[in-house]
Amino acid sequence: MTAQHIAVIDIGKTNAKLALVDAQMLTELAVDTRPNTVLPGPPYPHFDTEGHWAFLLGALARFHAAHRIDAISITTHGACAALLAADGTLAAPVLDYEDPRPGQSAAYAALRPDFAETGSPRLAMGLNLGAQLHWQLAQDDGLAARTAQVVTYPQYWAHRLTGVAACDVTSLGCHTDLWNPWRAQPSALLERLGLAGKLAPLQRCDAILGPILPDVARATGLPAETPVVCGLHDSNASLLPHLLQREGAFSVVSTGTWVVVMTMGGAPVTLDPGRDTLVNVNALGQPVPSARFMGGREYDEMRPHPEVAVAEQDRRAVLDRQLMLLPAVQSDSGPFAGRVARWTGDAEAGQRSVALSWYLALMTAECLHMTGAQGAVIVEGPFARNTDYCRMLSAATGLAVSEAAGRTGTAIGAALLVAPRRMDAPPPAPVVRDDALHAYAQLWQARVAQG
Repeated sequence: MTAQHIAVIDIGKTNAKLALVDAQMLTELAVDTRPNTVLPGPPYPHFDTEGHWAFLLGALARFHAAHRIDAISITTHGACAALLAADGTLAAPVLDYEDPRPGQSAAYAALRPDFAETGSPRLAMGLNLGAQLHWQLAQDDGLAARTAQVVTYPQYWAHRLTGVAACDVTSLGCHTDLWNPWRAQPSALLERLGLAGKLAPLQRCDAILGPILPDVARATGLPAETPVVCGLHDSNASLLPHLLQREGAFSVVSTGTWVVVMTMGGAPVTLDPGRDTLVNVNALGQPVPSARFMGGREYDEMRPHPEVAVAEQDRRAVLDRQLMLLPAVQSDSGPFAGRVARWTGDAEAGQRSVALSWYLALMTAECLHMTGAQGAVIVEGPFARNTDYCRMLSAATGLAVSEAAGRTGTAIGAALLVAPRRMDAPPPAPVVRDDALHAYAQLWQARVAQG
């Protein structure tokens, strides 16, 4: 399939986006966003799928009128699925994974398979998709009967576009408890939930599910034959360009609401499910040792308001005073779950901004260590533009840290599902060798080890 301009639907936890990618230049021609505001209910907090749909149709129409759209790809956050009724509509609203109730079920804890089978740690809230499904079915006696098919979240939007129901392996392999990454097949949980016959067919991420529906063509002005690919989980969209261009060991740090570290070809490690490590499954179907924390949410919570410009004297003051933010700002996830964040001293806004960037880098360094990272480290998403973050990450790990290009860390990877190509890897970045930053990192790690 030849496609020059690819529209990428990118539903992140914080924002819903539409990006238009030039397939030849691998650049974004346009990006439009809306907040991913959670509706309070009834029956429970859920995503505004109808609001997103109206936004996406409008943005598709605008992008097509201004640039032309040749194909559509999709990427979304994980821990999410839609339950479809027989007529293709939602059998129930799409549950927000930050609802705490699914994660509190003792019955589900007894039901879920072991980490050794799924690579999924037991997570808080609804971060295990299996816990969401279990809770939803328990709350609504008629839901199981109303549900004809379960589709993972990228494929919910593909279904809205094409009418074809599907699932993809990257979304099923994203701490759901539903997938066995070693055998590349569903885990025992689907049968235990009574959903074994209701999971939509598994498709390759790059499979063309079909052309857009006539109603979509009329609403957007797109040609009726516009193809839509199956799509994938957003962190794996960030990983895909590097799978296609790199050999040997490397790690990708996908940043957004979540910071997700994915390591390919790293040192052998034993993943600790108690520290928010997990096994993702990449777009090629391969298991990927991973670790994560809610870095974007932590940044938003702790950054100075209003924003301040950071000066070199702020950095010197943080080093001289050994000012540190210790974990964990979001205490229900990440490598230091259960800890309560604290500052080691008072400081002005500029100094706190520096210490916050360094905290996020050191949390990322911990995730890289847990996944056996070796070789290059590529930072995708908004943290790639944070020089303090990238310099500390390199100084703390002794690894070369590259800042990825692009306004969204996922759109290029999702576009490559439509127009795959092997790109030349950029020259390796130098390792930051800064004794003062390295000493700060060691002190931070020592303080964290003390509890």
